[in-house]
Amino acid sequence: MYNSSLNQFLDIYNKSIDDSPKTALPQKDVDNIMTSLTYNVYRYVNRGLFEKDKITFLLMVCFKILITAKKI
Repeated sequence: MYNSSLNQFLDIYNKSIDDSPKTALPQKDVDNIMTSLTYNVYRYVNRGLFEKDKITFLLMVCFKILITAKKI
């Protein structure tokens, strides 16, 4: 039902790179880009979801963030 193209993702990715704060440390730059990309993808996808699917998507994103951070 829901689809997004590689071009749409690349647009969001490039916007995240441009909008993320720049630092002198490459690892901090990567962390900033990942944080910005996560937020931008969430906002982009959430905008197009049916209302009944928004909470499920939010829960999935939260769990993935916590699993990646090894907090659960």
